[in-house]
Amino acid sequence: MTRPSRPSLLAVFGHPDDEALLAGGVLAQHAAAGADTAVVTATWATGTHRATELADALTVLRAGEPRMLGYADARVPESSPGRSRLCDAPIDELVEAIVAHIRAVRPQILITHDAYGQLTGHPDHVRTHQATVLAFHAAGLEHRYPDAGPPWRPRALYAATHPHSRAGTLSALMKRAGKTTLSVPDEQVTTTVDVGSHLDQKWRAILAHRSQVARERPLPGILSRLGPVDREPLIRTEYFTRLATGLAPGMLPELTS
Repeated sequence: MTRPSRPSLLAVFGHPDDEALLAGGVLAQHAAAGADTAVVTATWATGTHRATELADALTVLRAGEPRMLGYADARVPESSPGRSRLCDAPIDELVEAIVAHIRAVRPQILITHDAYGQLTGHPDHVRTHQATVLAFHAAGLEHRYPDAGPPWRPRALYAATHPHSRAGTLSALMKRAGKTTLSVPDEQVTTTVDVGSHLDQKWRAILAHRSQVARERPLPGILSRLGPVDREPLIRTEYFTRLATGLAPGMLPELTS
């Protein structure tokens, strides 16, 4: 398997807006440094308003065109008429779909949700995490999903997460909206990225998800009701746990910090 001459990063998330909220700064940072970046979104169908918003957000982040698997959101059946809910889809079918995108993009770094389902524990986030971890390992095996393209093994897999010590303010805001916050012990966070140099770009990508900004309970709506002084500390830093590597120790490509 020949490695690409340029660095590359692929993010796999459950819904439109996850990419901006959880890794928007890292995506923008890597694109600015000359990396190829792309995003796979597991739910919502092309042609829906959320697909349009996703395309706008990816344009802001310079992360290419939407790559939508088109499953239905667990809580919004109309998100993809006629398709099964993501959390009901056969895991092998979902893994193969993600493997196909990994082999097409050929990323060095793969990012997804953590095992909790990132903050809220949404079932679509949990399912995306499970399938992406399996796809990370399967993508490099030539006899697994041979119709999904030539084998390709990313060099590292990271999960977007939140440490206990930095979740307090966000937890309080989400509790007012009737949501819980699931964070991890600080020692489980292996990579902390200050995205301050791309904060405006990240915020514009979040705002591109207009339907979520207009609502009170989704995180884009919660953040949009804050002033910059209160909002910026909540989105300035992105946290990740390194889950796996395809290289020997000491050879791992790190997320830009």
